Amino acid sequence: MTVSNSRGFHPAFIGAHRGAPGRYLTLIVSLSEPIRVVPAEGCTVRDGRFDAVVGGLTSKAVAIRHEGRQHGVKVSLTPMGARAVYGMPAAALANDVVDVGHILGGLGRELSDRSRKAHSWRERFAALDDVLLSAVRGHDMSPAARAAIRPEVREAWRRLLSSRGTAQIGSLAAELGWSRRHLTRQFHSEIGLTPKEAARVLRFEHAYVLATAGTPPSWSTIAAATGFADQAHLVRDWRDFTGLTPTAWRGSELLAH
Repeated sequence: MTVSNSRGFHPAFIGAHRGAPGRYLTLIVSLSEPIRVVPAEGCTVRDGRFDAVVGGLTSKAVAIRHEGRQHGVKVSLTPMGARAVYGMPAAALANDVVDVGHILGGLGRELSDRSRKAHSWRERFAALDDVLLSAVRGHDMSPAARAAIRPEVREAWRRLLSSRGTAQIGSLAAELGWSRRHLTRQFHSEIGLTPKEAARVLRFEHAYVLATAGTPPSWSTIAAATGFADQAHLVRDWRDFTGLTPTAWRGSELLAH
C-alpha cells in the first residue's frame, strides 16, 4: 500500500511538536504559516521555513515550531510507496526533510496552491489524490520507480512491522537465506535505516503509541509490553530518539501525534 492515510491537523497550543520516528515517510502541506523545521542531532534536515515538506524515515525526532495557528494536511507514506510517488527509494530521504518542490517539482507547487485555495477538506483531499496520482503516473517509467524491490527486503520490512521491532535480525536473515551483513546492506540501500535501526524505531513507535493513549500505562508496563529489557532501557532509547526522558517529554509535548 502506497499511502497509509491522510488527515488534516490543527495544534491546540503554541510551542513545538516533536515528530516522533516511526514507520512512515510524511508529506505535510501548511494551510497557514510556513512550517518551521528545527534540526535534530543526527538528521541532515535543514533549519528553515517551508510551505510544504517531504520527510523521510528518521532515527531522531524532528521539531516543528508554531505559534498556535498552524494547520494543514499530513500524508503518511509507506517506504515502498516512495518509489511510486517520489520516483526514488525511501533511502534517498532518510533522516532528511526537504521542500516538496525539490521532490515533486511543479506538482509540489500545484499541491500547495490547490490545497490553500480549496474551500473544504473534501476539495483538499481530492486535490491531494489528483496530484499524487499524477506523480505516480509521471514516475511510472523512471528507473527508480520501475526497479524491483528485492523480495527479501520487502519480507524483512514486513516481519519487522508485524513484530513491532522485536524480530531477531540474525534469525530473520537466516530465514531469508542471506547473511546478516548482506541483509543489512540491501535493507539500508532501500529503506535508509539498517534492520537494527528500523527495529529500534518500531519498538519506540509502539511505546509512543501506548504512551499517548488516553489513559497511558506506567512506563515500566510500557517497557515490558514493547520489547525493552526494562524501564531503564526504554528511558535510554526515548532520550536518544527525542532528546528528552519519557517523563520530561510528556511534560513538554504540546501537540497530539
